[in-house]
Amino acid sequence: MSELRKRRDPGKIADTDPQNVQSSRSTFVLSSVLSGFDRPRLVILILLAAFAAWFLSPEETSSLSHSYAVCSSSGARIYTVDHAVPNAQCLVVDGSLILDIGSLDDIMARWVARGRLLSSLQIRYLDESSIVVPGLSDSHAHILEYGASKQLLLESAKTIKDTVALVRQHILDNDDILNNPSKIIEGWGWDHTSWPVEEWPTSDDLDMDPIIRGRPVILQSKDGHALWLSKETFVLNSPWPLDIEGGVIMKDSSGNPSGVILDKAQDLLQKPDPTEQDLLRRFDATAKDVLSHGLTSVHDAGFKPISLEFFTRQAAAGNLPFRIYGMRYFNENDPYWGNLSEPIINAGGGRLNARSVKIFADGALRSGGAALHEPYHDNPHTKGFMRVDPKVLADVVPKFLRDGWQVNIHAIGDYANGVVLDTFEAALKDVDITALRPRLEHAQILTQADLERVGKLGVISSIQPTHAISDMWFAEERLGPERVKGLYAFRSLLDHGSRLAIGSDFPVEDMNPLAGFHAAITRLSPEGQSPNGPSGWFPEQRLTRMEALRGMTIDAAYASFSEDSLGSLVPGKRADYVVLSQDIMTVPVDQILSTKVQATVIDGRVAFGQV
Repeated sequence: MSELRKRRDPGKIADTDPQNVQSSRSTFVLSSVLSGFDRPRLVILILLAAFAAWFLSPEETSSLSHSYAVCSSSGARIYTVDHAVPNAQCLVVDGSLILDIGSLDDIMARWVARGRLLSSLQIRYLDESSIVVPGLSDSHAHILEYGASKQLLLESAKTIKDTVALVRQHILDNDDILNNPSKIIEGWGWDHTSWPVEEWPTSDDLDMDPIIRGRPVILQSKDGHALWLSKETFVLNSPWPLDIEGGVIMKDSSGNPSGVILDKAQDLLQKPDPTEQDLLRRFDATAKDVLSHGLTSVHDAGFKPISLEFFTRQAAAGNLPFRIYGMRYFNENDPYWGNLSEPIINAGGGRLNARSVKIFADGALRSGGAALHEPYHDNPHTKGFMRVDPKVLADVVPKFLRDGWQVNIHAIGDYANGVVLDTFEAALKDVDITALRPRLEHAQILTQADLERVGKLGVISSIQPTHAISDMWFAEERLGPERVKGLYAFRSLLDHGSRLAIGSDFPVEDMNPLAGFHAAITRLSPEGQSPNGPSGWFPEQRLTRMEALRGMTIDAAYASFSEDSLGSLVPGKRADYVVLSQDIMTVPVDQILSTKVQATVIDGRVAFGQV
């Protein structure tokens, strides 16, 4: 975009900026001067002049004024996500807030009516194809875990052998690890459901490699619900119990740990806490990607004490480049803390909130830990498991709600979702649901009765559309042809009155919110494929484009108690917005993922790109 770009179409306001008038005069003078130079000197002088023009151009050197307007040169290409004025030509920013919205003529008239000089309003014009949308939110993610996962990414490996090779190469590429056999090696992203033979890896698979053998290795699965450990890691954390409630320690034929632990068994692992330098490095890596993808707010689904303390310090120092809505991690083995700790609200100039608690009800479908009413279709010996006793939920959920905490519960299987809804229904009798706003995190598979109950109770469904297109390739085998129809039933949830808050669960899935947008409206892979063909996987569950955009903006804001200040482009709200290179609301669906983020703006200031 360029400041006060000249518009040549007849009937439109011409650019009378003195800077441009001076530019045309300078061009005439320069041409007269250049006529006196020979050709070689002339070429050099032209190159120097071109460099100087680029280096000193207004677009490169000018900064946004305290007050400015962003306008489309033709049409209303600003999507406000506000029913009163859904689209507008111009957005006026005053400091950190939105001052006005409307046509160019209207905002100029109102600017003058406020007693301001028309010449004092700086105007930036969108590129012809670009649009503006409210700042995008990711309603379920893991900020520091994303940064940590980038150290050793395993998702590209398509076999056990490939995964082991990546670990081996990581050791060889890092002298501090290679020369220190006791240094813990951590990786993220292996996915046994994507391997040619779906089987659990073992410690022996790692220890067969002489470079890896004898080292402590901890590899997190793609869904975050399983750890693949080396023999040395098992030794360092011994003794191991025979069983653990809410988790699994996989055993070999001799009854010894074979290499993988699931869900609550992961809590048995003892690791040194990351240093402040580790946390900063992880956070910086995440922040860069967050802003470049147009995200202005992220709901972190599980602040453990070390994360909460870190983000509190960063907020106090003014070092949060985007907004964070934190869910504090619940550990049923710890004393109840809801009445002893105060929620964090709008710390760091509105950048940090931590007023909710995250509770795990069950495991994950990918690893077979989601709690189902009936046995798994591909493993009839199990129905999955609950990670927390329903009696514990019935005890602590009313307490947290009473003490002013939003309760967000991870629930994936239909049995787990039913138990959680039972708990909410009992706890929410005769209360103001809008003051409490409980959330189902994932809400992946529900019975028909529970799909209807979610909306009746006013429970928010926090969904991740990219999970649907990842799981669609194995879901029917795992659940069977009938039960799979209730998996990722986004349309049914919405039609039954549940508000949808959309996220990605990064680093489990792609952080890019446009990937979630595309998945929500197509039920197709990025390549345009699905098990049901090009119409999409259970296409009747698709969302409209506006429904998907609302899930990433105003409804995500509602899910974090911030709809009065965020989520739509309305005068009086914070000036969080994103400039996209093309209109995702109208372009063919196969072009959506080619859209670029041109600018991410928070509190009226550019955090990424250029306005």
